[in-house]
Amino acid sequence: MAYYRSLAPGQMARIHVHTIETGEDSVVHESRDVLFEAPNWTTDGQALILNGNGALWSLAPAAGSEPARIEHLDLPEANNDHVLDPDGRHIFVSAMDQHIYRAGLTGGAATRVTSEAGVWHFLHGVSPDGKRLAYVRIVDFGEPGRLAVTSVDDASESLLVDTGAGHIDGPEWSPDGRWIYFNTERWAQRPGHAQLARIPDGGGEVERLVASDTVDWFPHLSPDGRAAVYLEYPTGTEGHPADLAVQLVVVGTDDWSRPRRRIAVPGGQGTINVNSWAPDSRRFAYVSYPIR
Repeated sequence: MAYYRSLAPGQMARIHVHTIETGEDSVVHESRDVLFEAPNWTTDGQALILNGNGALWSLAPAAGSEPARIEHLDLPEANNDHVLDPDGRHIFVSAMDQHIYRAGLTGGAATRVTSEAGVWHFLHGVSPDGKRLAYVRIVDFGEPGRLAVTSVDDASESLLVDTGAGHIDGPEWSPDGRWIYFNTERWAQRPGHAQLARIPDGGGEVERLVASDTVDWFPHLSPDGRAAVYLEYPTGTEGHPADLAVQLVVVGTDDWSRPRRRIAVPGGQGTINVNSWAPDSRRFAYVSYPIR
């Protein structure tokens, strides 16, 4: 049974590259066949890595490029939670068998990292030294997801990080490794009212980054730590659904309350689930899903 998402009739997946200094936004590929999701940018700046049809694909970040499927062995169907290994040669992937895998960017064998049975491991962050993973731990989808951190070398045990009440998602380290950024419902006055936050690596006081009436998901910091982009859902949204009128919000990390740019996007789920900044911190990639 396939779990991957597919395009609706008349829908396409457009893969964009956005330059934050100029606002230039270019479409590097359009697909009417495969619903591509969640671009990562490789550490050498030469390719985007996306998931689609349960597999991983590589795409050059230039207009007119065609995606190439990466052939992996022993990798179950991949979902849209995948993050590059800092070594530049591997990728960590959440799969639909509930576990996290490590695989080569060029294909080949994949190795399962996690071992805890009966638990969903939704990966979002890799520590700057490549030794730890931050993921959302879910046993029952009727209960809030929790922030967990585990060792790449021995993932038999995970540290649960106390972020307070409410569901969390999208945990990833800051480039300097001092913080874990995420979205949380700990301050929610209504169901689904996610807000952006951070917590010191190792635990501590949760700091709210911005107070808004919108539903804010997936804070992604640029490699130089000076800028961030996140996904803004309309007020009243619950979860992070697909096919809505959403906005990507670009901010400076010195003041999250003053957006530098808003980009209107038809999408949501799959648009920017994982960090998609280029190594130069000048560009990021995302996916839109227009329907005619």
